[in-house]
Amino acid sequence: MREQWARGGIVGGILLALLGLLALLAPFVTGLALSVLLGGVLVVGALVHVAAAFSAGTVRGVVWQAVLGVVYGFAGISVLTNPVLGLATLTLLVITFFVAEGIVELVWAVSGGAGSRLWLGLSGAISLALAALLWAGFPASALWAVGVLFGVDLLVTGFSMIMHGRKQRAVARAEAPAEAGA
Repeated sequence: MREQWARGGIVGGILLALLGLLALLAPFVTGLALSVLLGGVLVVGALVHVAAAFSAGTVRGVVWQAVLGVVYGFAGISVLTNPVLGLATLTLLVITFFVAEGIVELVWAVSGGAGSRLWLGLSGAISLALAALLWAGFPASALWAVGVLFGVDLLVTGFSMIMHGRKQRAVARAEAPAEAGA
């Protein structure tokens, strides 16, 4: 049974790695697809808030749910009607994330990263460098950044799943003779 789970992890890892490669080969298309997906999710969120407004119980609850529904709906429809603008917004969010992550990691490294100062500092510096590179190339970086980052993430996740599955399969095979003899 454990070997079947390991095989499933390997197959899933291969699929993710292939999707990651595909995303890296077509980062603009990947970024647009993610932008459209985000727009769709926001529209669904708008519908959920509007539906929740009917069961909010208080006038204040109805108003806030309706306001959130309008905000979600506006954002979702805006992204769906102009996915390139949505992609630019996603890129700005990625830049903001890298800046915040870099600052937090550098502060953590300086204030006592307990044995991990070098790695925390290095990670923080890389995050800030990535943010600077994306910002320096903005808005052109919006055409590729989200797709490339997503592709790299899929590729690395897929590879780690493959390696984990291989290790689990080896453990299962090593345990099988011991269980058969018991």
